[in-house]
Order: sequence, then C-alpha cells, then structure tokens
Amino acid sequence: MPKEPRLTPVTAEDLEQTLAFALRFDGRKRAHGADELMARITAERLVKHLDRSGFVVMRKPPFTDLSHLQTGPNAKP
Repeated sequence: MPKEPRLTPVTAEDLEQTLAFALRFDGRKRAHGADELMARITAERLVKHLDRSGFVVMRKPPFTDLSHLQTGPNAKP
C-alpha cells in the first residue's frame, strides 16, 4: 500500500493566489468573464470567510521524485 503524503497547512497568501488563478482561468484558457482585479478581491474575501468559519486548507507536498519514470524508446511498462 502506498504511503500517504504528509499534508501541510496552506498559507492565506497561497490560497488567495490559487483561488484568483482559478477564477481567471478555465484549465489553460483564460476565462473572459473574470477580471484580474475582481478575481483577486473575490479570492481575498473567500479566504477571510473560510478563516472565520474555521476551515483549514491542506496541501500535499510537491511531487519531486521523477527517478522512477522513464520515457523514450527504451521505456519499460
């Protein structure tokens, strides 16, 4: 069974940036209905509300170990 990743709390600034990005983009396409300033204001208000409501947002550690991946003609399944 794979070892569960260790979760860490997200900072308010990271959460604001992530929410603002999600409001501005739909995947890789820019969402034209969400202006950058409005997205930032909305993200800030959402983070404040989540904090007042007692929510804790956690994050997985970044995936950095790519040593087990192989690509190219000699890759083994």
